[in-house]
Amino acid sequence: MIEIHLYGKLRRFAGDSSLIGDSVLCLEPLPGETSLALLQRAGIPLEELQHVFLNGTLLMTRNRMAPWLCYPQARPDVWRWDEDVEVKSGDRLGLFGEDMPSLVV
Repeated sequence: MIEIHLYGKLRRFAGDSSLIGDSVLCLEPLPGETSLALLQRAGIPLEELQHVFLNGTLLMTRNRMAPWLCYPQARPDVWRWDEDVEVKSGDRLGLFGEDMPSLVV
């Protein structure tokens, strides 16, 4: 099972728009499935994502300052949204939308 933690306006994809508590989707990954394919299968529009964390490390961001803030990175080029990584059961994704850019600025 993969946990997808949603923050900001992305919380609506968990069916919970409350500002209190966790908004988490749990999905079983398909064999060979990548993080972006999993998110698309969950119905989360990729264009609404600003930052994606995988197991606490920065996987992808649209913010050029993020690496300078010393976040641990899942891969060297966190600005590439066309290169993806395979996810496996037990992984945790953290998703932040455009309304949450202050998390890395």
